Amino acid sequence: MFYSIQGEGYHTGTPAVFVRLSGCNLKCAFCDTKHQQGKEMTEEEIVSFVCQYPCSLVVITGGEPSLQLTESLIDKLHKHGKFVAVETNGTKELPKNIDWITVSPKELYVGKIGKVVLKHADEVKVVFDVNTKIQDPTFGIMADHYYVQPCDTGFIKPNQENINFCINFVKNNPLWKISLQTQKILNVQ
Repeated sequence: MFYSIQGEGYHTGTPAVFVRLSGCNLKCAFCDTKHQQGKEMTEEEIVSFVCQYPCSLVVITGGEPSLQLTESLIDKLHKHGKFVAVETNGTKELPKNIDWITVSPKELYVGKIGKVVLKHADEVKVVFDVNTKIQDPTFGIMADHYYVQPCDTGFIKPNQENINFCINFVKNNPLWKISLQTQKILNVQ
């Protein structure tokens, strides 16, 4: 868990406490999550940590949060005035009391194991590279906001190719916007 700013999507630039849950049901090659054992904590310990900071936004991420997130944790955060956002791959159902859902479909990269079951979200954010081929530009998800995010390969030339690909995609699909990983640009955690 850490306090920073949201670097991606709709809430970019907003102060937030991030709660990163361990474990994922997918293993995407481009994932920047360090998949390691986490520290087991009670919901009360999580809430206590979150409440040390003045912001209202709490981002539950992973790994894949749907594997562990409970309605009771969200209720406890709500009791302290927190706005709970979840970043998920969308392959599992989520508790119903979440304030903001970001679905980042991974089926393009991991096949049928990554099939999205969530059909409604506040935001869809998809990592794109020059090899991305999609049939349904909404991925079958109804959302208020759609973002493509250029895949960061760690190398200048392929990154620029991915950025150009995303720009052209957005120009041809004006429902979408580009989301950059501003936390990497600003060099913040």
